[in-house]
Amino acid sequence: MIRLALLRHGHTSWNRAGRIQGRTDIPLDPEAADVLRSLALPRPWDTCALASSPLARAAETARLVSGREPEKVPALMEMDWGDWEGLHAADLHAAEDADHRPIETWGWNYTPPNGEAPAALRERLKPWAENLSEDTLAVCHIGVMRAALALATGWQFEGPAPFRIKRNRLYVIRIADGEWYLEPDTIPLVERSM
Repeated sequence: MIRLALLRHGHTSWNRAGRIQGRTDIPLDPEAADVLRSLALPRPWDTCALASSPLARAAETARLVSGREPEKVPALMEMDWGDWEGLHAADLHAAEDADHRPIETWGWNYTPPNGEAPAALRERLKPWAENLSEDTLAVCHIGVMRAALALATGWQFEGPAPFRIKRNRLYVIRIADGEWYLEPDTIPLVERSM
């Protein structure tokens, strides 16, 4: 059995503006970077293997909270939102000609125009995670975390999710023989000692 801890990247200007980022490589905003500099990984996650999405916002979050360079893993890349990247989710939701839906109604196979379905994200994430040989902390994105937590809870992207993803918290999944289990408690980052 290995444990995989997931941490969502810090805020970006697009997060704060309600814009869909997907694979667009938006860096952390200055406020998020300042907050993350004051935080650190709790034990034993501070010394385990460290991975991140190749996108700057995730890799920078990993460096700031760990003081180490993460291994950049393509499987941890955010879901591709296709034609919707850069647009405001609220505008898409209000537009009659856009089939923008709440994530709770997607199922695994709903796909944004010219984008990627959660099922495709699952298919690139699962082999990477199931081939880990040691406990690993992965700094990634909300889409990746939704897919991983769905695998660990049985959620099918239909109806309310049985989890809520917050920043600056670790979500720990135990993986053994192809079975994924979400540990019930999240683990907060800790204040950095000076």
